[in-house]
Amino acid sequence: MNAATLVWAKTLRTPLRKGDFVLLSSRMKEILRELMTADTPITGSYLATENEVTSRTIREDIKNLDYILNSNGARIIAVISKGYKLEIRDKQLFQAFLQSISVENSFYNKAIPKTPEDRVTYLITRFLLSDHYIKLDDLAEELYISKSTIQLDIKSVKEILQKYDITLEAKPNYGLKVLGEEIKVRFCLSEYVLNRNQQTSSALDVPLPSFFSDTNKEKIQTIILRQIEKHDITLSDIAINNLLIHIIIAHKRIVSGHYAALIHADLDEMQQQKEYHVASQMVKEVEALYEVTFPQEEIAYIAMHLLGTKMVSQKRGEIDHVIEKDIFELVTFTLSKIEEQLDLGIEKDEELIFGMSLHLKPAVNRIKYGMNIRNPMLREIKNNYPLAYEAGIIAGLAITEYTGIEMDENEVGYLALHIGAAMERKKLNSGSKRCLVVCASGLGTAQLIYYRLKSYFGSNLEVVETTEYYKLEQYNLNDIDLIVSSIPISENFNVPVIQVNAILKESDLKAIEKFIMHQSNNQTTPSFFLEELAFFRKKFDSQEQVLQFLYEQLIEKELVDQTFLEAVYAREKVASTSYGNLVAIPHPITPQTEKTFLSICTLEKPISWNNNSVQLILLLCVKKNSQEDLQEMYEMLGQIIEDKARVQKMVRVSDYEEFMELMKE
Repeated sequence: MNAATLVWAKTLRTPLRKGDFVLLSSRMKEILRELMTADTPITGSYLATENEVTSRTIREDIKNLDYILNSNGARIIAVISKGYKLEIRDKQLFQAFLQSISVENSFYNKAIPKTPEDRVTYLITRFLLSDHYIKLDDLAEELYISKSTIQLDIKSVKEILQKYDITLEAKPNYGLKVLGEEIKVRFCLSEYVLNRNQQTSSALDVPLPSFFSDTNKEKIQTIILRQIEKHDITLSDIAINNLLIHIIIAHKRIVSGHYAALIHADLDEMQQQKEYHVASQMVKEVEALYEVTFPQEEIAYIAMHLLGTKMVSQKRGEIDHVIEKDIFELVTFTLSKIEEQLDLGIEKDEELIFGMSLHLKPAVNRIKYGMNIRNPMLREIKNNYPLAYEAGIIAGLAITEYTGIEMDENEVGYLALHIGAAMERKKLNSGSKRCLVVCASGLGTAQLIYYRLKSYFGSNLEVVETTEYYKLEQYNLNDIDLIVSSIPISENFNVPVIQVNAILKESDLKAIEKFIMHQSNNQTTPSFFLEELAFFRKKFDSQEQVLQFLYEQLIEKELVDQTFLEAVYAREKVASTSYGNLVAIPHPITPQTEKTFLSICTLEKPISWNNNSVQLILLLCVKKNSQEDLQEMYEMLGQIIEDKARVQKMVRVSDYEEFMELMKE
């Protein structure tokens, strides 16, 4: 390390030597991260938008980054009309290069944050760890930005801190300083700073930022594992990591003179719990390690972690012995609310009832004691299971209605996992489609259709029976998914009818296959987009302006009433509808309209939407008391959220037909 050379990327003009460490700018690192995770080429305009710079600046960054990568086992290829992609030529050499960047992070940890998101995280950390007032001019100088830019960043900082009941107190001529309960400050440090965007292979191996670097991390983890094993307490890996981080933060704050006062809990009651005894044993070992004394209140908070995250290991058949009646009734109420609004058909799923009951049992303790819990999968849940996440939102609101306790976004994410699993189970359990064959040409033709279908579809289609047309009215169709008929059927039997030729052709089989694979729904998805509600390349500066504009358009067309915008903001308050990749999908907290539709709005330039950049807005309105199967639509929206290349094309189009062509890709 002492002999290593620190190389600045922007001045690099000579090949790297062994032992050199490359200091990439934060923007170049972001470009490299994007290229490494992309399955398809990424356009320069997308990178420019994400980093809030010009395409010319991105081209220069790409040129410099490619120069560096060429000496380190990789290169950046420009794909005509598609963008840039990363090609790794020497995996071992490239891996060594990535490790050198990691070393650089600790070797030179004062790299200046460049993106608004990085600056906001930096500022939050700066305020939370400072005991003094900080002037805006000093912060602007630290970050090499203008005062107007720092003021915009501070607005975002205040919004985030407000979620933790922390405010920024302003004192004339002195600056700003955080004001809030000590435990809330710690929760914010734990959830927003230490755990933000941590992507590791193991939940027990989360790296700590330099200001919390701790050579005793492994020893504390060993203490936790030893004590929970000794006292037969089961915790998830994430819960163990959360407890580890809590203890490290507690030590740092105690040393600097910050003590946590016990809130929302009675210390006498807490001391009677088994978990308090286990926490005391842990603390004794930690005190010996650090040579510092933890007050009783600190022990109580460690006990709360144990109470709020311990897992109950029981078989499903023993649910009556594990789940209290009040929790069971809460889950039943919650699932009825989900069914009422989304009609998912999972209300009676025993595994879901059991899983949610086990989750809510410790969750009630968490919320009772004012604790937060980190959900490292939250972003992936929102992006990949949007319908399950919406059901989680409904569940959270139902729990609040039933108990009066507020469920935060992390808890909602965990509920969505249980709901998503139930939705997948329903797909698996739905089995093959049941088909009735109607034929007027006699038994021979009917049998030919019967066996041709059996041969082509196998277990994917159960051909229940063949019948004549005149007997159809007498047939019980309750368990039939579709009718395959060689003659036209004009009557409405509330069962889909696919008309085929008496001698089945390939096109007939494909039509039936399309139904079985649910692809027919894909053709209806575009119908939810209304051309008269499509607006392209608009000039708006804020989330509020966009929502007000769309609301006015819907009012003008008499599609919504005066309460609609308020319902949209109520949903936004529960959890942001900006999902990353420049996409936001706002919608009212409960269905408000007489039909299901989507309104499109693209912007000339991205705006800030709850600290995410957004340029494509899809306003979703679901029909009141809808019985529609919207799973395909939600899956389509999830695909858009994940598809960077498609979103980049969408924000550039200027007419409805071109946009819909991209939708159908």
